[in-house]
Amino acid sequence: MIDIHNLLLVFTAYIIGAASPGPSNMRIMGVAMNQGRRPALLLAAGVISGSFFWGSLAATGVSAVLTQYAQALGILKVVGGVYLLFLAIKAGRSALITDEKLAMQLAAVPSVSGFTLYQRGLLMHLTNPKALLGWVATMTLGLGPNASSITVAVILAGCAILSVTIFCGYAIVFSTAPMIRGYRKARRWIEGALAVVYGAAAIKLLSRN
Repeated sequence: MIDIHNLLLVFTAYIIGAASPGPSNMRIMGVAMNQGRRPALLLAAGVISGSFFWGSLAATGVSAVLTQYAQALGILKVVGGVYLLFLAIKAGRSALITDEKLAMQLAAVPSVSGFTLYQRGLLMHLTNPKALLGWVATMTLGLGPNASSITVAVILAGCAILSVTIFCGYAIVFSTAPMIRGYRKARRWIEGALAVVYGAAAIKLLSRN
């Protein structure tokens, strides 16, 4: 029998973890406000795919094995930290340039394909150890020693729905006209905030190896 109260606890914990501000969410917000809804949804699709991947590993117990090997997890943290540091530098440079110069640069840059945006979102989530550890915590919270395969399936399905709702919700809400106008007025501050978030996350990951 499925414990409804336990499921509610699991889903609440997942919502708090997935919806809280972080590199993936803030990147989706930035793309939505700067490039529009479709690019943000493509980026979100990559993030969601990465979330499904970690969720599947957590459900099958592979992630539990990874947590026992500091070297494997350490390599993942280095890769994630370097990538987040790259995003921090990129956002910081964007925050320093003027709107006029940015418009000229954007006009000269070739359009990014949907698959490239999807790849970026996927890579960002796959190289984020917090996503893996979050899923480990979620599955540990939701599964007891006598948990059935039905319980595992329900937790995965529920978290999958929540993942789509949260990440796509960010893409949709922050691509609306009021948000876009607000972004144009506060672009440099937003990019600066992104740089700080990415940089802090990168330092945190790299300093723990």
